[in-house]
Amino acid sequence: MNIFVAKLNPGTDADGLEQLFSNYGEVTSTKVIMDRETGRSKCFGFVEMANDADGLKAIEELNDSEFDGNNIVVKKSEPKPESEGNNYRNNDRNRSNNRYDNRRNDRGRDRDRNDRGFDTSKW
Repeated sequence: MNIFVAKLNPGTDADGLEQLFSNYGEVTSTKVIMDRETGRSKCFGFVEMANDADGLKAIEELNDSEFDGNNIVVKKSEPKPESEGNNYRNNDRNRSNNRYDNRRNDRGRDRDRNDRGFDTSKW
């Protein structure tokens, strides 16, 4: 079971989460999310537990409890939703990633450059 943990103390690391959750069962993995630019904790993380029953018990008992000086939020992790927003990477997924290919195909310019009626044998 994958568990989301929020409102962590910035000093909390993956080992601290593992120690906390290991009281409720076998912990498969832990991860505290770090900011790419600053290298600081984003104050949330994920814990993966081997047994769903142990995970549910940990969620029930640890949600809104004090850990490292903060009241933490513990929930079952939901899969990341598929974004349909205005993200240039997600628009028109069935199209090519090359914007020039998309323009060429949209305007019917599929022919070769040498196919424009020019005599290129003299070049």
